[in-house]
Amino acid sequence: MSVDLTPVLSPVRELGEFIREQREAAQISMRGLAAKAGVSNPYLSQVERGLRRPSADILAQIAQGLSISVETLLVKAGVLPAGGTPPVVAAIRADVGLSERQKSALTDIYLAFRKESGAAAGGDSPDLGAESAEQTSKTDTALVSGEE
Repeated sequence: MSVDLTPVLSPVRELGEFIREQREAAQISMRGLAAKAGVSNPYLSQVERGLRRPSADILAQIAQGLSISVETLLVKAGVLPAGGTPPVVAAIRADVGLSERQKSALTDIYLAFRKESGAAAGGDSPDLGAESAEQTSKTDTALVSGEE
């Protein structure tokens, strides 16, 4: 009797592929990332190949080593629920060209503008996770162009 393990193994493989893509985009060697994350080179190799599922703590260390948002990696791993994050914030967090400090500053500024525009429209604090991508996109275009 053969058991199909694809539903169980596929998310682990996808996570490993994502980590590898991020590492390559950041131009960090596997050995370099292993050192930054405080894990062994063979362990990181197994994670990237989808043979190991790292704990949330190890994922946080890998995210720091990659200079990406810990939340992004935890969502990708299925540790945190996906959704609820405005597309602009998700894009900021996924940008490998920004440092964590820059990502945090941009996110804070963006959310402050969103809160301000929501308060001006009569709402105290808008539910940023519930609005559609189309509405967010229109607002983002207005923010970038200076319109209100």
